[in-house]
Amino acid sequence: MEKYKMIKVWVLVIVMFYNGFPSKGTSNSNNVTRPSTVNIGAIFSFNSTIGGVAKIAIQAAIDDINSNATILNGTKFNISMQDTKFSPGFLGIIDLADIVGHFQWRDVIAIFIDDDHGRNGVAALGDKLAEKRCKISYKAPIKPNNISQEEITNALIKVALMESKVIVLHLLPDFGLTVLKIAQSLGMIKSGYAWIATDWLSTILDSNPSLLLSTSSAMNDMQGVITLRMYTPDSEIKRNFMSRWKTNLTHVNDDHHLGLNIFGLYVYDTVWTLAYALDAFFRSGGTLKFSNDSSLNTLRGDGDTLHLDTMGMFLNGSMLLQKILEVNRTGLTGRIEFAQDGNLIQSSYEIINVIGTGVRRIGYWSESYGLHTGEEVPNNGNSSEGLYGVIWPGQTTQTPRGWVFASNGRHLRIGVPLRVSYHEFVSRIEGTDMFGGYCIDVFIAALNVLPYTIPYKFVPFGDGRTDPVMSELLKQITIGAFDAVIGDITITTNRSKIVDFTQPYIESGLVVVAPIKELKSSAWAFLIPFTPMMWFVTGMLFLIVGVVVWILERPFNDDFRGPIRRQLVTIIWFSFSTLVFAHKEKTVSTLGRLVLIIWLFVVLILSSSYTASLTSILTVEKLSSPVKGIESLVVNNDRIGIMSGTYAENYLSEVFNIHRSRLVPFNSLSEFEKALKDGHDNGGVAAIIAERAYMELFLSTRCEFGIVGQEFTKMGWGFAFPRDSPLAIDMSTAILKLSENGDLQRIHDKWLTRSACSSEGAKQGIDRLETKSFWGLFLLIGIACFIALLCYLIRMTYRFRRHYSNSTNLEVPSSSSCSSCLKSFFSFVNEKEK
Repeated sequence: MEKYKMIKVWVLVIVMFYNGFPSKGTSNSNNVTRPSTVNIGAIFSFNSTIGGVAKIAIQAAIDDINSNATILNGTKFNISMQDTKFSPGFLGIIDLADIVGHFQWRDVIAIFIDDDHGRNGVAALGDKLAEKRCKISYKAPIKPNNISQEEITNALIKVALMESKVIVLHLLPDFGLTVLKIAQSLGMIKSGYAWIATDWLSTILDSNPSLLLSTSSAMNDMQGVITLRMYTPDSEIKRNFMSRWKTNLTHVNDDHHLGLNIFGLYVYDTVWTLAYALDAFFRSGGTLKFSNDSSLNTLRGDGDTLHLDTMGMFLNGSMLLQKILEVNRTGLTGRIEFAQDGNLIQSSYEIINVIGTGVRRIGYWSESYGLHTGEEVPNNGNSSEGLYGVIWPGQTTQTPRGWVFASNGRHLRIGVPLRVSYHEFVSRIEGTDMFGGYCIDVFIAALNVLPYTIPYKFVPFGDGRTDPVMSELLKQITIGAFDAVIGDITITTNRSKIVDFTQPYIESGLVVVAPIKELKSSAWAFLIPFTPMMWFVTGMLFLIVGVVVWILERPFNDDFRGPIRRQLVTIIWFSFSTLVFAHKEKTVSTLGRLVLIIWLFVVLILSSSYTASLTSILTVEKLSSPVKGIESLVVNNDRIGIMSGTYAENYLSEVFNIHRSRLVPFNSLSEFEKALKDGHDNGGVAAIIAERAYMELFLSTRCEFGIVGQEFTKMGWGFAFPRDSPLAIDMSTAILKLSENGDLQRIHDKWLTRSACSSEGAKQGIDRLETKSFWGLFLLIGIACFIALLCYLIRMTYRFRRHYSNSTNLEVPSSSSCSSCLKSFFSFVNEKEK
């Protein structure tokens, strides 16, 4: 690419030759003898737009150099110009690639001259586009000799039938306008198209000011076209030269004025750069010496008119080249300074939008910084990346998509799997060629969101007896049998290598489904958090701490003194009361308080751990299965059921190293259900591994099965299209719109509504705590209350009998006076004990 940069900057092919010193040479102050004349050869096309301007610019530069005594010190500078049909190369073709990438177009059409320069330019463009995930989808070469309108028309008609509407014109200036005129007549310069011309168009506009008139029909043919122009900063010397050009340089005749284009500026600077390099060459002692090249003798043949054998080889060419690369000056085009690779430093382009009766600059491009909106590079803070708004063909500011469905009457062939199960996703409507289901509705809804109409027809794939293999269905796209494939197709890495998928419209990773049973809640579940040993040790610690505190407090504290029976009760009461509330006994000794503080911290940890463990035990989902997830299936040898035709078989075999003999494919829901009920020991399977979307539908009416473990893949379903299909991008955008406006969820609810078995309400019911989980505790407190009341009643009866006997010295009343006895008993109980 860098070699073509040199062609882009130096538009002339220059050959230096020296025809001998004259009789009198000239000398400079360093006594270096210089030739009186230096002859330079310039080869270019006089009749081209670029050549006409270059010829005038070269002559102007020669006149200015020879009239300047400070350059070449008296040596006369002479350029001999030779007319040829040489093409200037593919100027700006590489920098075009960044524009395509900026607007996120995926493919373009290239119309170019079918010669070495045109073909090489388009090849280079293709390489740069590939770096940006773009491509040239169609190439329309035009023969450079004897170009006819019929040939151009035929080429453009083929272009119009293509799906891509981004067209790159890499042509010669002299007939580029003809191509645009014919495209206009064919209705191709309109909304939806994007036309990008290399810098031949800006050259024509600069060279022919008469085009920029309201009466010019050519301007109507290029409305909205983007073109390129090499950027030259404004300066005083540039403005003076442009004024001079208009006044006395370009009037070929009275009715024609040749405008100054960018190549005229570069040609002028080229001649001056060569003059400065020659001056430095002579001052360094360089001489013009030539030698014959014997290898050229073999090129001479009968009737040879070129006389190649007479050409000489310039001996000091490398020295002169070095002096050229060392030139550092300011010219009409700005700073002229070369990098080590021979290219101009910081060369850049203007991006121009043709609109109305003029042009509008929308940004700049430089090789180092790409697209930006300011004259300076973006790192100085004066500009930003990107471009200003473009007015496209059709007078619209909306960026063309760059692609439309080809309007050639052909229907898009959409492959649809002919399923024998899971008809909620894809099913053929009986007696018709139409399909229904969740996947079909999503596809049709996405098509309705597109801003253009796509004619299509569904084509079934499969025999209707077994579910088709999805990988085989996708291969039909690669061989051209289908233009797209829709259905319950999982996006995988291997499949993405052969087709392009849209944005996933549903997530569906692999899950494990196995028979489950509900666990019976235990009445003594509150004992589960601690092991029997833990209960024993905890109880003993309560008693030990109570005894230790009693020993430490007894000498100082009346609360811990008294009868033995009372102190035993105090020890037990004090230690166990620390578990739930503050005890009424006060601790006054320092050692007692120290032991109590540490013990209260231990009690805090024990109670918190017990509470957390019990909460987890009582609120965990009360479902159990011998299969715990994919990990348990990997380590045993049980058979596993999978869906026929899906990617699960290869995934389980390659990722988890499960032997294929353990994987049993099934086609229908009834087969799934029977295999799970039979179990591994009775010829069935221990579990089913399939995608969540299928299994949620399967479980919606089968409560005896459930998903165990975690979903162990994160994948989704998408629609498949050929590689680099723009329709895949548009459909992805449409799917995102359906998701944002809620239509995707409504379609999901229509086809895949869950029943009570898998609903959130059922799960909440499972998580609720029931009375049977706590009846052991209730029984415990009931027994305690009963025993306490019974002991109290016995004690009070005994004391009442003694009190009654001592106070009356009589026997207990007979049954005839029971009512008065009960009154006396209740009055006794109601009295406060001393």
